Amino acid sequence: MGFWELVVVAVVALLVLGPERLPGAIRSANKVVRNLKQFGQQMQAELSADLRAHDLHQKLKDAEAKGLLNLTESEQAALAELKQAAADVTTPLSSNEKQHEPKH
Repeated sequence: MGFWELVVVAVVALLVLGPERLPGAIRSANKVVRNLKQFGQQMQAELSADLRAHDLHQKLKDAEAKGLLNLTESEQAALAELKQAAADVTTPLSSNEKQHEPKH
């Protein structure tokens, strides 16, 4: 939006809302825009994670089809990443993490 378009929008908003309600309307609009941006960033992060998981799954299927022999570099990297993720999930908690674990 250009400068003059913003000026026209501001003047119309001032005429419609009046000087008393304009600051509150600006704050509300700012909050809505901020929430929309945050939602868009969250959706982008989720989509990226889903695409990454799909890519790893496909490379694992390709590696299994080859009998885990003669793998490409990307297939080897995907296998290494999956093995590391599995190790991270199955590794027991360290004593430091156990101290912060919620008690039931």
